Amino acid sequence: MWDFRTEFQMALTSLRVKHAGPGRHADAHGLYLLVRESGTRSWVLRMQHAGRRRDFGLGPAHDVSLSDARILAANMRKTIRAGLDPASKRRATRKSAPTFEKVARDCYDAMKGGWKDQRHASWMSSFERHVFPLIGSKAVTAIDSAAVLTVLEPIWLTIPDTAKRVLQRIGTVLDYAHIKGLVPEEVSLRSVTRGLPRQTHQVTHRAAMPHEDAPAFIRTLSALPSTLGRDALRLTILTAVRSNETRKATWGEFDLERAVWSIPAARMKMKEAHVIPLAPAAVKLLRSLRQRHQELHGKVTPESLLFSFGGDKPISDMTMLKVLRDMKVENATVHGFRSTFTDWVAECTNVPKEVADKALAHRITNAVEAAYRRTDFFERRRALMSDWANFLLA
Repeated sequence: MWDFRTEFQMALTSLRVKHAGPGRHADAHGLYLLVRESGTRSWVLRMQHAGRRRDFGLGPAHDVSLSDARILAANMRKTIRAGLDPASKRRATRKSAPTFEKVARDCYDAMKGGWKDQRHASWMSSFERHVFPLIGSKAVTAIDSAAVLTVLEPIWLTIPDTAKRVLQRIGTVLDYAHIKGLVPEEVSLRSVTRGLPRQTHQVTHRAAMPHEDAPAFIRTLSALPSTLGRDALRLTILTAVRSNETRKATWGEFDLERAVWSIPAARMKMKEAHVIPLAPAAVKLLRSLRQRHQELHGKVTPESLLFSFGGDKPISDMTMLKVLRDMKVENATVHGFRSTFTDWVAECTNVPKEVADKALAHRITNAVEAAYRRTDFFERRRALMSDWANFLLA
């Protein structure tokens, strides 16, 4: 009579699998845990097949648990007893599967509809440059942690940010392959980085002017002759918005009577509408710009751009940056003034971080917090933006 307890009184335990030293450690019925000097652990089934003893790999221990390894071993023993060669069966499956490059391009075509244009090019170019030359011709079923490691090793330390994105994108393709039924089981890449050296690359933030220097800078900036670049930079700093939000602003977004700038979701980075309370200094600047626009073009329509050389296209990213460079300001960028604003809030006010984050249109990363926070702190932000303008113009 079959005895469950006898069948599963195996030599290995989950704890021993985790801590066993280098060598071959037997479980039962030909199943072994192979631990190499490097610390990598994998499962091997040793069986007699076609008159000779052979080892059949069952996968790495970090992806295949002890219980799963026993099930895989049992299934493979049945296959062998039926007179089939598991290795040949696996090779035939891989041969009939599409290549990784084919699946990656199909995945790209399926997903690109929800991406911004600039992401289209970067996503595919990273594969064409770093991935396809090494593993693109392999069957998608043959892509495992070892294959991905060969892609990452040449770029892990030299271009670390790109390497991390490549790893994430390969994972997306493999998930797509599994969902489409091209790969029978999900491929886990969570342990790939264990085979790579620690990245020492430090994130370089965009240069930001210290908040103590901002008032003197604004005084110098305001004394310059009025130009599109100067006035766009002034509005960007006063409102703490991103440069794109200023460059593409239209007059229909502004209600100067209520001192409000309403930016539609389509123009925001996070695709959420953002309503900005305007400080009196910002309203004064906008009234001046509106009058000049009226004088130059005869009329101001809701679709008219605030900052445009030709009337139909916004100024470029470089227009505001050129103002900084002409002023010999080397320790700041246009985007960096958002950090200047953040530092000023933290150092010079008692305003809570969540109010400052809302002023910057930052998305709440905590899903629970985002679900329960209903207010946009509008009145508190109105006071904050007025204080910011007063600090700059003091």
